[in-house]
Amino acid sequence: MSVAATHRVINAVWRIESAKIIAGLARVVRDVGLAEDLAQDALVAALEQWPEQGVPDNPAAWLMAVAKHRAIDRLRRSKLQERKHEEIIRELNSQSDSTTQDFVAALDDDIGDDLLRLIFTACHPALSAEARAALTLRLLGGLTTGEIARAFLVPEPTIAQRIVRAKRTLAETHIPFEVPRAAEFGVRLSSVLEVIYLIFNEGYSATVGESWMRLELCDEALRLGRILVGLVPKEPEVHGLVALMEIQASRARARMGPSGQIVPLFEQNRARWDQLLIRRGLAALERAEALGGALGPYMLQAAIAACHARARAPEETDWERIVAIYDALAQLAPSPVVELNRAVAVGMAFGPEAGLELVDELISEPSLKSYHLLPSVRGDLLAKLGRNDEACVEFEHAASLTGNARERELLLKRAAACARESKGSNHHRL
Repeated sequence: MSVAATHRVINAVWRIESAKIIAGLARVVRDVGLAEDLAQDALVAALEQWPEQGVPDNPAAWLMAVAKHRAIDRLRRSKLQERKHEEIIRELNSQSDSTTQDFVAALDDDIGDDLLRLIFTACHPALSAEARAALTLRLLGGLTTGEIARAFLVPEPTIAQRIVRAKRTLAETHIPFEVPRAAEFGVRLSSVLEVIYLIFNEGYSATVGESWMRLELCDEALRLGRILVGLVPKEPEVHGLVALMEIQASRARARMGPSGQIVPLFEQNRARWDQLLIRRGLAALERAEALGGALGPYMLQAAIAACHARARAPEETDWERIVAIYDALAQLAPSPVVELNRAVAVGMAFGPEAGLELVDELISEPSLKSYHLLPSVRGDLLAKLGRNDEACVEFEHAASLTGNARERELLLKRAAACARESKGSNHHRL
């Protein structure tokens, strides 16, 4: 096998196995940052040795064995003689040195719990949302700092700093590497779901840059969601989030034109929607509902996405049902953004005047002052009412607020169309 081919194998193994290796090490060394360093040491050893010696029969076991021995060496070299370190060394040495399989088998016995601990640790609320997202992609996605930086379109040193600070915060605040107790589980789980959805949303509708979508982020979020479903299969909101992401992701190919331009929902070729993802999403939503209990915000959003997925044509969309679901969502998780989305649905179900009335109530909302979708929605409703001059102003304002080049392009195009309509109307009146 060539060096290049070996490196491709190493990258694939790392992307698949790194989370399990880091999680297993973190349980033993009780430090997420140290666990990642040890796993990285093993990766470097693989890059050095596998091209010459060949890829081992069990690559994950090889990496874990190397990481284990690095852990013992590092702890032995440490000048700190705390009892914790002595206990860790004893625990590591208690594993059979005669075969790496024994060590890996011992870790595999608890691998589900280890991964769950790692997810809850990486998504701890003590970290900022940006730091949680970066750390999660690094530890659980196996992405490099450069890959994360490119995905979020921020400088690589910025991502590196976020990750370093996150690991330092986890260590300095002595956040335990554990699944939270029952009383805290729900709150912490919502943080985990928030991080996964943040990653998905940034991929689905990029906030900055030249591209409308970053599919690699959508794929990573879906992968993390599917892992989480396997770890906590009785949590309805986890199934709800996966359902939402599966259904949203089903439209990916139809959301962009040949040159990367945005194709709005009502103009999309629905034959290009991925039916497999839709079926998976609807099945996940059914599983969430079958678990019983009150509907959560992700389940409700998935139910809205399901209304679109079931409509074979835009005019078949059940907008009144969508309004009803938004009513429930606004009661459960009230926010100005939910109210704005509800206004869109009301405009579709009951006419643009009804939608505009609700949007106008949000104009003075401070949190929406720089939110480009507020003037964008208002412009759309005004255009439907034939108030093209006003619509043009709104679309131009929205274009000035967005950080995404493709979105700005679409908004300016709509502004120009409204200007032409207005000029044509004035010409006819003359």
